[in-house]
Amino acid sequence: MRITENTNYDNIRNSIHRSKSRMENFQNQASTMKQVNTPSDDPVGSAKVLEIRTEKVNAEQFASSIHQADMLLNQSDHAIGELVDIMMRAKEIAISQSSGASSTKESRLGIAEEVDQLFQRAVAVGNTRISDRYLFGGYRTDRAPFTPEGEYTGDDGQTMVEIGRDTFIAVNVPGNEIVNTHPQKIRKTEELSRTPAEADEGAHPENVNLFDELQTLRIGLLTGDLNAIQNTLDRIDDSQGKLVAMRAKIGSRVNGMNGQLQAVERQTITNAQLSSNIEDADMAHVMNEIAKEETILRSALQSSKHLVQPTLMDFIK
Repeated sequence: MRITENTNYDNIRNSIHRSKSRMENFQNQASTMKQVNTPSDDPVGSAKVLEIRTEKVNAEQFASSIHQADMLLNQSDHAIGELVDIMMRAKEIAISQSSGASSTKESRLGIAEEVDQLFQRAVAVGNTRISDRYLFGGYRTDRAPFTPEGEYTGDDGQTMVEIGRDTFIAVNVPGNEIVNTHPQKIRKTEELSRTPAEADEGAHPENVNLFDELQTLRIGLLTGDLNAIQNTLDRIDDSQGKLVAMRAKIGSRVNGMNGQLQAVERQTITNAQLSSNIEDADMAHVMNEIAKEETILRSALQSSKHLVQPTLMDFIK
């Protein structure tokens, strides 16, 4: 094979071009501190990085949903805790006023006013809201779920929030489940057509309504009906027990969300480490390669002086 001058020129030019290209690549890595700057640098690694970034966005959304759900559930827990305090005070009143030896007509009339205040306070707690969202109305979050008389106007809806991949949790508690020990679900259309006998087969146990018991206690105080006052004691205990159970249920949800949040945070850290291993450049290696390529380039330029023969212009000079 004949080696011409053009061949020498092409070899020298290609060698210098490759050396400069490699040096430019390492200089780019040094400036960005990343070894993967374009998909062509590492197609497989780039695809993995994009997948990790997508998971990061999902994790951020899950974390945001968990924090929002935690706020709603904690607010619900505080509200139910206030109802527990109300019923505890109602029980104290019933105990103190259930005997003629420990109460008088005047004392019962005076304390009936306090029970009325407890009733109004319970209604206000049932209508707790965050911003314009009522907590205990089910799906109907745009209006107060309880009337001034304590009647529930919401529904049984539970808002589900995704806190992890295919993991959902209810972030609200319908008000009818809070104020009733055995709430009756809102009947569906097919249930309305059931016969009375069929309906009795699915009848619920005796229900205790928080507002009804407060009203019964108030009326008993006003009328001096000691038996009615005494009868409220067990029913108030039932209502209070339901409230405590609801708080435990909310606590379980919060604990589950905290565990999920920790899992999301661990996954985020793991993904960050994986992304760093793929993308981040080894600066010591990069600087060493830049120095090596610089030496190679200088050697190529120096060698080119000997490989390229003098031209006629050189002799004229």
